[in-house]
Amino acid sequence: VVDGKGRFFRGQIVEAGKKSCILDLKLVRSLEQRADYHLRVAISPTKTNERFEWFLEKATEIGVDEIFPLACQRTERPRIRLDRYEKIVRSAMKQSLQAWLPQLHPLTPLTDFIQTLSSSEQGYMGWCDKTVNTPLWTQYQAPHDVCILIGPEGDFTSDEVAVAQEAGFKPVTFGPNRLRTETAGVVATQLIQTLNAIAGQSY
Repeated sequence: VVDGKGRFFRGQIVEAGKKSCILDLKLVRSLEQRADYHLRVAISPTKTNERFEWFLEKATEIGVDEIFPLACQRTERPRIRLDRYEKIVRSAMKQSLQAWLPQLHPLTPLTDFIQTLSSSEQGYMGWCDKTVNTPLWTQYQAPHDVCILIGPEGDFTSDEVAVAQEAGFKPVTFGPNRLRTETAGVVATQLIQTLNAIAGQSY
């Protein structure tokens, strides 16, 4: 049994019901926080719910600390099922044998979220504009706390890009091809994990 807070337990069933049971738990091992860096991904929910759920699953398997569903001007899903998303994240954590559960936040407006970038974080935003030719891996300095913005299928508006840049986010690409929102989220998560692994910071 894992509690999502770094602790693994071995348990013995002492009472079983149709939908629940009571366990006698004994701590087997406790793990320290996963890494010397903190990864936040803020991403616009996709119109097709299955695609966003796929992102949640894969990003959790790869390794992410916090996920913020992001409400942008072109976001096509104005409401989310946070309870369902939490179950998906929890299941992915268990499946990938991780001890720490990513923190999943409610839907947050972009204009509010960008104000949370701290002075200790590096902030980047994926932007599909043809003038952007700076890959994330040439900018991110590992190990370092980092926050990634991923926009909706229609991309960020020019106004959103302007306010995000003013808040400290740098436009980057995640490779030579144009990616769907959920794919961009997974690629960005893996890039950060890989760059930190290369720098010697195991996740």
